[in-house]
Formats: sequence, structure tokens, C-alpha cells
Amino acid sequence: MVFANHPHAIERYYSNGLYPVICYLLHPVLNLFPFSVGDIVYTAVIIYLLYAIVRLIKLAFKKRFAQAGMFFLGLVIGVQVSILIFYIFWGMNYFRPSVAERLNLKDSTFTIVELQTVTGILIDSANSCRSRITPADLRQNNDTIYHRALKAVTALSNSSPNFKTYSPGIKPSLLTPLMNYIGTSGYYNPFTTEAQVNYEMPVFNRPFVACHEMSHQMGYGAEDEANFAGYMAATSSKDRLLRYSGYYLAVEEFMHTMRLTDTVIHKQLKLRISPEVKRDFKAERLYWLSYQNKINIITSVFYDNFLKANNQPEGLNTYNRMVSLVMAMYKRKS
Repeated sequence: MVFANHPHAIERYYSNGLYPVICYLLHPVLNLFPFSVGDIVYTAVIIYLLYAIVRLIKLAFKKRFAQAGMFFLGLVIGVQVSILIFYIFWGMNYFRPSVAERLNLKDSTFTIVELQTVTGILIDSANSCRSRITPADLRQNNDTIYHRALKAVTALSNSSPNFKTYSPGIKPSLLTPLMNYIGTSGYYNPFTTEAQVNYEMPVFNRPFVACHEMSHQMGYGAEDEANFAGYMAATSSKDRLLRYSGYYLAVEEFMHTMRLTDTVIHKQLKLRISPEVKRDFKAERLYWLSYQNKINIITSVFYDNFLKANNQPEGLNTYNRMVSLVMAMYKRKS
């Protein structure tokens, strides 16, 4: 945590030093497995923790307090070691200089008119991409989606050192049924450096989520930065579904910001969205609502605080900060 207060040192010695070595060592090995090793590790840890709770209760009832204390101390040490591994293997990327600084996108100020203009451009792009989507595109199997997302991420990595990644990969999560109930579309495992995606969510969401999770493998820790890198990879692709998935996410994020900024303009822009794109928004909303429950609320609170503890003070709202990066990029281009 002392090291975390020196972002430029982290960039030099960790993000461009130790972390690439970890990727070179782990990615090629774990990519050999068609399933998520991380999912198995997490499942084993959960089973062990349940066993630990039962054992502590039994020791307490038998009044073997010294043994219970030593066992509990072992659990505490295990948690501390896990935290250390988390930061060494990947977590220090949370504290590197922002992507706005690294990509010279620091001018994040914009007017309502500028936001309206760019939102309109993104809506037109999403409408255009959606009109080209064929029924066959919407029937793409997950292997095809992952392959094309991997190709897009690799192309982005080769085009710029700021998006450099090392043997990236994406896998369907074995925990997808659970992910549905906690409202998770994908996740990155910092212990095994694997990127996982929910393989059951709407097909037009999966390509972008795959790019987003592989962006974490690039060393993009903050969620808005991973969103931005995923957007860059998806919209640069020639694959119709992948391009649409990227613009679809951008429209979703920009319309959310527009609604908070000016409700009148938001309503005007909403009329500009094509019926096909609107149907996709409805389908996505209904999908997640069908799984919504109290567990979803609890995990959202937990993850919100996790992000705040790791240099993302806005918590879950960090995802929406991608808007500032895209706006800065459009302003620089214009």
C-alpha cells in the first residue's frame, strides 16, 4: 500500500516490469485448459470455508478453544496470503497512472451539446451495425464469439503499446448459473489471470464482455478503463456482431449519462434509437430481471465497496466513467 502511493513507479516496475513476466508464465499454461481453472479454485475455496465454519462450531461446542483459536488464526493468515497474491499477481494495476494520462485523454470536460453530438453519433453507429446483423450472426456459438473477440483484442494489442497484452484468452465460466443470480456478465480472476464470461446472457452482450474481461489481462484494473479498452477493440473489429456489441454498450452508457444531465435531450435521443436496438435493450433488461433477487443486492454492495477500496472511489459508478474517456477521444479527433 506504500508502493500504491507512487503510480509512476508502479507503471515502470510493476505494470511494465513484473506483471508482463507473470502473464508470460501463466497465460500460455492456463490457456491449455478449455475450462476455467480459476472457477475450480474458487469452488474449492468456498467448500473449504464452509468446512472451516462447521469445524470452528464443533470445536467451540467441545470447548477446545485453544485448538479453535489456532485454526482461526490459520484462516486469518490464509486470507492475508491471498490478499498479498492478489496484489502481486494483478491488483497493483489498480494504482498505475490513469489511462487518461497514459493515452493523453486528460481533457474530460465537455458541454451538454458535445455530449448530445457524440451520443447521436454512437446511436447512429449502433443502428447501422444492428441493421447489418443477420439471423446467422445472432446464432453464433460461444466458441466463435470468443475467437473473434480474441482476434480483436490481439489486433488492438499489436496496434499500440498502450494496449499490450500477452497471450490473452477468454473462457466460459463454470459458475455462469450463479453469475446470473448475482448479476454478473463476466469476471477476471486475478489469482489465475483468467478472463471468464457468462455464456448464457444475450448473445449481443457476450462479444463486448469478452473484450472487457481480456482488457483486464492488459493490466487495465479500473472498470471504466477496461470498458474503454473493450470498446476500442470491439468497434475496431470487422465482425458485425462484435462491432454492434461495442456500440450497443457505448449507447447504453452515454444514454445513462445523458439522462442524468438533461432529461429533455435524453428523450429526444431515445426517439433516434432504432426499434431493433430498443428490442435488444428490452431483452437484456428482462433477462437480468428474471434473475434479480436479494443475493444480487448483497453482492452489488460488496463489489461497490471492493472497487472503492481499490482506487475507484465512485464504486460501481466507475463503469460509467468510460463516457469521459470516449468524449476526450472524440474531442481530440475533432
